[in-house]
Amino acid sequence: MKQRIYSKLNINFLKNIKFGFPKKLFFLLSLSYFCFYFLKNIEQISFDLNFEKYGKYIFFSFLFCILSVYLNAFAWKNIVIWFGTSNVKKKLISFYVLTNVLKYVPGGIWHFLERFNFIKDLSNPQIAFYSTLIEPFFMLSASFLLASIGIIFSPFYFFLILPSIFLNRKLIYLVLRKLESIKGKVTETMQLTNSKYRLEERVKLISLFPTKALLFEIGFILTKFAGFFICFNTINSFNNINTIQLFIVFCLAWSVGLVVPTAPSGVGVFEAFFLLFSGNSIPQNIILVSLIYFRLISTSADLLLSLPFVFKKLLKVI
Repeated sequence: MKQRIYSKLNINFLKNIKFGFPKKLFFLLSLSYFCFYFLKNIEQISFDLNFEKYGKYIFFSFLFCILSVYLNAFAWKNIVIWFGTSNVKKKLISFYVLTNVLKYVPGGIWHFLERFNFIKDLSNPQIAFYSTLIEPFFMLSASFLLASIGIIFSPFYFFLILPSIFLNRKLIYLVLRKLESIKGKVTETMQLTNSKYRLEERVKLISLFPTKALLFEIGFILTKFAGFFICFNTINSFNNINTIQLFIVFCLAWSVGLVVPTAPSGVGVFEAFFLLFSGNSIPQNIILVSLIYFRLISTSADLLLSLPFVFKKLLKVI
């Protein structure tokens, strides 16, 4: 009896904990970690790059970053279709691409809000809500699945396939119910009415497994890495690099940046954990310069694709 009361008290205690401050602290610590190593290696860091010689490689990196956004958009479209919306317009892809830059806005939910409102008009609020919030889980599953090739180094990497196992009609509802736990925090922002939004009410998965959506997410990760790898290879003068190991580090670091909502598009967190996971296998000055160049290139790609949306919002404010 006492044990039950104790367990209940513990559960109530955990429910009452507000995780806003720990999230912000985690983000600030990650950013500080990156800044510390940047200042530590500042004498060895050089941003001088012969653009006449290497400009074409930077351009190719930029193109891969643009391609990754479109692959991510196609993944989202197929998630919406998998959730039971057959009348998906072609504008779904362009709308995703246009609103992608909102992930950099502090708050971390504005791109979700825009996409929720868009899907709500096409289908119903339930599908709009769940298909929008489930997309990061698809990205995380794809990233972990690719990183699981590290099983050739350690059996531990086998466990990275677990998120992908939940991407089926029988188990995905468990993931969606977890989203229910954060639903109360975004209900007011998305203007939802709790009484009307039940999980199984109008969300009907059309197949056992979302193959197309996951494949597009895998393509998204691969093209994102290709953009980074071109930057890294352009700057790298340290030839003894294990490409598979570099790829695994990229996937894991990107995954951590993805799941930290306080960091806009994982800024600071992705870079800090890339440094942490790579250890001493790669010179830190090369990693730092590569990460900064890649962040500038990928952000520029997002901004370029989203310019029409940004101008439209600015005109409304003016």
